[in-house]
Amino acid sequence: AATALSDVPLDILIHLELASMTDGDLMRGIIHQVFPVISSVGLNEQELLFLSQSSSGPHSALPAWSGIPDVGIVSDILFWILKGSVRGDSALTRVHFHTLAYHILATVDGFWENQVAAVAAGARIAGAQACASEIIEPSKVTLKSPLEFSTSKTDMGPTARVSAKEPVAVWSKDGVTFHFTPVLICKEPVRTVGLGDAISAEGLLFSEAKTQ
Repeated sequence: AATALSDVPLDILIHLELASMTDGDLMRGIIHQVFPVISSVGLNEQELLFLSQSSSGPHSALPAWSGIPDVGIVSDILFWILKGSVRGDSALTRVHFHTLAYHILATVDGFWENQVAAVAAGARIAGAQACASEIIEPSKVTLKSPLEFSTSKTDMGPTARVSAKEPVAVWSKDGVTFHFTPVLICKEPVRTVGLGDAISAEGLLFSEAKTQ
């Protein structure tokens, strides 16, 4: 797969949507062979933690999430994933993390624009598609996202907040910018097959790659 992707012209950006797996060797192969030749990746909380566990990344001693994933822990792992790009070792410059309660879009500075709209669009389609409705009806959704949180657990990052007036929180760390937004969760979901794909596709639709 890595060899085939390497043959794609450099002006064509590649997005990889991860799926749940239990083989650490396979995950390490993806990290070391595939990540260097793609620009963007989408994953959920299980995939994110297993990725870190497979390569002794941040918080890899955590056996599993307890309830809603801690935003600071998630941010630490996302930053670790993109560190190779900051050093120039990798082509990967964008990670779209999605969990039931919230989304985070992490990007290496200088490569992507319009990410406030992108993360908001991805979060919106999660509720709309799960409820099988073009319009999100307030009575059919609920909010479980933290509205105030620490942005890192490794270095006690600053506290970020979201509200109805400012539903997207933005912060930066050493060349990586994070965009966080809550998800309006469908109370009685009727259409969940392919939801992760829809979320990442919607986010990519609004993301604008800068011309290098």
